[in-house]
Amino acid sequence: MQKEAIVLTKESIKQIANNKKAFHDYFVEESFECGIQLFGTEVKSLRLGQASIKEAFCQIRNGECFVVGMHINPYERGNIFNKDALRDRKLLLHKQEIHRLLGKIKEQGYTLMPLSLYFKGSLVKLNMGLCRGKKLYDKREDMKKKAQRRELEKEFKKANIRV
Repeated sequence: MQKEAIVLTKESIKQIANNKKAFHDYFVEESFECGIQLFGTEVKSLRLGQASIKEAFCQIRNGECFVVGMHINPYERGNIFNKDALRDRKLLLHKQEIHRLLGKIKEQGYTLMPLSLYFKGSLVKLNMGLCRGKKLYDKREDMKKKAQRRELEKEFKKANIRV
């Protein structure tokens, strides 16, 4: 009986899309998991892995949060019920979370970026980040650090030492 309870509570996570550009162009201060309002054919298309969040960003309008620019390919076996691939999709957040995010965005110059899109169990979730833009010199420093780390890993690999 205990094994069954463990299996039922364990949720499988299947990655659909990842926004590497957000990590390159922004410092991610906080991240939030939120639901996303979708139609049936959009969910079927996501199950096939046909989505992109590279050009997407989040907006708060009239006390509601939306993701703009997220591309979900129309379901190939769909009919008139297929929705526009680039339509704005509502994000499901609590009012308190939206008000807190709105305050940070207006006062401190942050922006909301989608970081990843995934299935958690049978539900589609969006990992959204509260981000601050990087300057050009910040990007160069990150590139130098990555290059140094790669060189160290190569040297350790030659010497058979793991980090």
